[in-house]
Amino acid sequence: MCGISGIYAFTPEGREVIHRLPDSTDALQLRGPDSGGHFTHGSVGLGHRRLSIIDVSNVACQPMVEESERYTIVFNGEIFNYQELKKQLVDKGYSFFSQSDTEVLLKLYIEEGPSFLSKLNGFFAFAIYDKQEEFLFVARDRYGVKPLLMYQDDDKLVFASEMKSLMAFGIPRQLDYASLYEYLQLNYIPGPASIFKGVKKLMPGRYLTVSKVGEVKIKRWYKIPYNEKTAKNNSLSYEDQQKQLVELMDGAVQRRMIADVPLGAFLSGGIDSSVIVALASRHTQQLNTFSIGYKDEPFFDETKYAKLVADKYKTNHTVFSLTNNDLYEHLFRALDYIDEPFADSSALAVNILSYYTRQKVTVALSGDGADELFAGYNKHMAEYKVRQGGFVAETVAALLPLWKMLPKSRNSALGNRVRQFQRFAEGMNLSAKDRYWRWASFATEGDATSVLSGKAKNALSKDVYKKRRQKILDNLSKKGDINEVLLTDMQLVLPNDMLTKVDLMSMANSLEVRTPFLDYKVVDFAFSLPQSSKIDGGMKKKIVQDAFRPMLPEELYKRPKHGFEVPLLKWFQNELKPMIVDDLLSDSFIEVQGIFDVKEIQRLKAQLFSQNPGDIHARIWALVVFQHWWKKWM
Repeated sequence: MCGISGIYAFTPEGREVIHRLPDSTDALQLRGPDSGGHFTHGSVGLGHRRLSIIDVSNVACQPMVEESERYTIVFNGEIFNYQELKKQLVDKGYSFFSQSDTEVLLKLYIEEGPSFLSKLNGFFAFAIYDKQEEFLFVARDRYGVKPLLMYQDDDKLVFASEMKSLMAFGIPRQLDYASLYEYLQLNYIPGPASIFKGVKKLMPGRYLTVSKVGEVKIKRWYKIPYNEKTAKNNSLSYEDQQKQLVELMDGAVQRRMIADVPLGAFLSGGIDSSVIVALASRHTQQLNTFSIGYKDEPFFDETKYAKLVADKYKTNHTVFSLTNNDLYEHLFRALDYIDEPFADSSALAVNILSYYTRQKVTVALSGDGADELFAGYNKHMAEYKVRQGGFVAETVAALLPLWKMLPKSRNSALGNRVRQFQRFAEGMNLSAKDRYWRWASFATEGDATSVLSGKAKNALSKDVYKKRRQKILDNLSKKGDINEVLLTDMQLVLPNDMLTKVDLMSMANSLEVRTPFLDYKVVDFAFSLPQSSKIDGGMKKKIVQDAFRPMLPEELYKRPKHGFEVPLLKWFQNELKPMIVDDLLSDSFIEVQGIFDVKEIQRLKAQLFSQNPGDIHARIWALVVFQHWWKKWM
């Protein structure tokens, strides 16, 4: 796991920017604390920061140049089937000077060109430069596990693993108001857009090429192979589907245990991480597992379930039991690392878990991706029930006025249930596309509009926003089933929220996180399954729960699903109150900044500090993150 940056200059003015490559690379130091390097040739520069995982010797450092010195690579990620691919190349006469997957990647490209991408099992963002042809090839993995941002103008194209690295090249920092509008609803910014006009994210499953005449092209090399008719008519029995899932997951976990450094696994006490630990325990004598517990928040503490799994598999288990003060102490470390507004508050918990885990291991396995693949979220059950209809669904919808009146909170079982009932009732009367967007959001379009100043509303292009939204929701229809919702999740929620969160917070702590559920063989299999294998009226993530039930403690099946929460509301009303009232959301700062409406911010603050704040803290958090980002970077 590493960080990369690079530049391809088209003009003499562009070449003057190449001298900033070391600054751009240094901005990625936490992603790669072990070593760094640069390569320049004419109009091209490549930079790399290294976190040593496979072949930790100096010979595997990057940028890596192959023997003829024609090709150079910078690579962020891991290729888990590299040994198998290396053998194929050796059989064709290739020799190797390192034991790294980087060299295999480089020589496979030399042998096969862009078509080799489909052979890779892993996650990655990398760039390869052909000195002879003055040709640059940049690629990103299938699902967006590893990030890649880019900026292009008449003089140059620059790219990097993080926004702060791009900013070191001196790119213009002009706010994209359509992105801000999306952020105020979703709490993150969907690709290919970014918070800055002109900065784009290379989308998952794409590659980019730059020729010596300055022609830039982007092509798609992977698409999830979902066919609604084929999935509905899957000929495998449900029992055989379960067996195949166990086999595929076992292979995915085993592949991800290759490392030349200490390795462990996150263990939350949920089904997904428990599955990973159960399978990983087959392939090692004693697995290191890690959980965080909340001393002050018993509603969110899941460590007793994690301990059941750890005891069953005799793992070397560590629980980091934290107070709210411990959590608070890490808050600004996380905020300072974020270089594009990102307000999924569970990132704070991932940051803390990564911080403590990194003190013991360099690589951690994670259960991320299972919910998006197999329908594990409450919104999936809600969508299923809307599409099924019936008396209960219609009754909940009819009681919308009652749900609006009752107090709501994520911090108690009853308050959270009322919150869910209200969201369900609001979604019942919407179209499939509008319902998906509403349930993916923390705020409505009206909420997002009302918080903007008159100047910001004038700068916002609703047409740009609508086109982006329409493209995101393109897979959803009236007649489809949950699989099309999951496909949309894989393209929106997974890369832009879940994987961004894990990448940001793990890299802030120089920890590599590997996600076996996102092995492409598992993903392709998941989208070959009918809806009935994933969800029914009583069970979410059905096939995962059923297939691994013999391996897991029964108590895991009798507990409610919790998100990875932190006590934001308590902080806002106590420790963070001065920062909100006197600084980030103060009337004077809002007026000078000119982005938000002063009166609407006052109203939100009044609700936050009232006896019935409801779910407002998620929206306040989005504003706090944005304001902190604005002060640091703008």
